[in-house]
Amino acid sequence: MGSAVTSTRHLDELSGLTMAAEAKNGVGLPPSTIRVAGRTLRPTAVFDTYWRFAAMRHAIYLARLAGAPGPWTNDPILQRHRFTNCYRAADRVSQYLIRHVSYQGSQQLEEVVFRTLLFKMFNRVSTWQMLQEAFGEISWEQFDYAAYDNVLSHAFARGHKLYSAAYVVPPPPLGADRKHSNHLRLLELMMTSGIGGQIADGGSLRGAFQVLRTFPAMGDFLSYQFAIDLNYSAAFDFDEMEFVVPGPGARDGIRKCFGPASDGIEADVIAYMADHQHEHFDRLGLDFSGLYGRPLQLIDCQNLFCEVDKYARVAHPDIAGHSGRSRIKQLFEPVAEPVVAWFPPKWNLQT
Repeated sequence: MGSAVTSTRHLDELSGLTMAAEAKNGVGLPPSTIRVAGRTLRPTAVFDTYWRFAAMRHAIYLARLAGAPGPWTNDPILQRHRFTNCYRAADRVSQYLIRHVSYQGSQQLEEVVFRTLLFKMFNRVSTWQMLQEAFGEISWEQFDYAAYDNVLSHAFARGHKLYSAAYVVPPPPLGADRKHSNHLRLLELMMTSGIGGQIADGGSLRGAFQVLRTFPAMGDFLSYQFAIDLNYSAAFDFDEMEFVVPGPGARDGIRKCFGPASDGIEADVIAYMADHQHEHFDRLGLDFSGLYGRPLQLIDCQNLFCEVDKYARVAHPDIAGHSGRSRIKQLFEPVAEPVVAWFPPKWNLQT
């Protein structure tokens, strides 16, 4: 079971890495080519930025977890702009899901699946808390579509945001006037279809993805993200290194790292990064101990490509991705509450 870091590394060790660091005596030079899925890829400057960014961003996380005062980095881009953690499970919303949704309440399969899917439909902590205030324990056994819809409809009418802006959750075409009403109908459809048992019977992360993908408005990216979230719980224990689905942001980051030759083999590229992470951190002389020793998983490498895509808009404005975006929208805003860490007990992290 996760807990806050108690070590107090010197802040310079945690945040002294900068993108301006130059390789000395030939150490740290990037490979001229790499082979992935039978193709020869030629890494750009963004390839090494990927590893340096990961080391710096994780150092910030560890420094904040240790309670070190800011600023936690010397890098001006990281000081100014907001980036997610290297490990998806360490981000604020994922932390809330794991600690307060997955492992609180009944651990029966259907109840865990219901709570997780309800939370992820909106992916917003305040929406979950609103429903808790209205209904107390969130339960599939006690679920009433009309009552839940009424609470959300009144909140929407008062101007409350119901959805996170992290990524778009498309509205399923299930006949209701409002997006949130259709999502409640989708949730009810999933549960009455026995989705929990179907996922359990599938026996793998890919199987979970394939089950989720059969439902309305559940595209590839969203189905993969939901599968990862369900897999945080004690109800499932699938291998995160089995399967990955690149999102649009990751595809942009991959294009910036490897150019057009990487188009169409993005999942293989992500697998390469996960498989060779220690080699490249060592090559660049970067300190990256992982999440209490847990190396980057496929989902984490996928997310890092999204974040490096954003970072490269400022650090490497001459290297293009697919979208053509040139600015980072979100600015860094420090929060008052301390950073804490609580991870699935089944990971057996030595915190």
